[in-house]
Amino acid sequence: MLLITEGRPDGDELLALYRAVGWTAYADAPETLVAAVCGSHLVLTARSADGSLVGLVRTVSDGATVVYVQDLLVLPDRHRMGIGGALLDAVLERYPDVRQTVLTTDAEPGQRAFYESRGFVEVHDVRPAPLRSFVRLR
Repeated sequence: MLLITEGRPDGDELLALYRAVGWTAYADAPETLVAAVCGSHLVLTARSADGSLVGLVRTVSDGATVVYVQDLLVLPDRHRMGIGGALLDAVLERYPDVRQTVLTTDAEPGQRAFYESRGFVEVHDVRPAPLRSFVRLR
């Protein structure tokens, strides 16, 4: 059984999840991670029957015109069980009228098919007029 609910997990749960997926840029700065999650527009968690955190998605948004799916994480031993899809579907259900839903992700195998199955298109493939996407990382 999987339970998806709105709410922010505690700092220890967050750190354990981000470390488990290898997101050290977040996990190496725990105070910043907690502040980022607390400042998110929406945080949804996926929990197993025993209440343990197995996944999380968070957004940054104005709630009306654009939503950025900032993080989508699932414990590695829970991949390919529908958890990531359930979390992303729950986000899309909460923003039905938002014009732009945007996310940036690593180019890992299988991710394109996953996001395309939810209606996403890589920015360079948008037609009729291609779009540009820019990012500045520090």
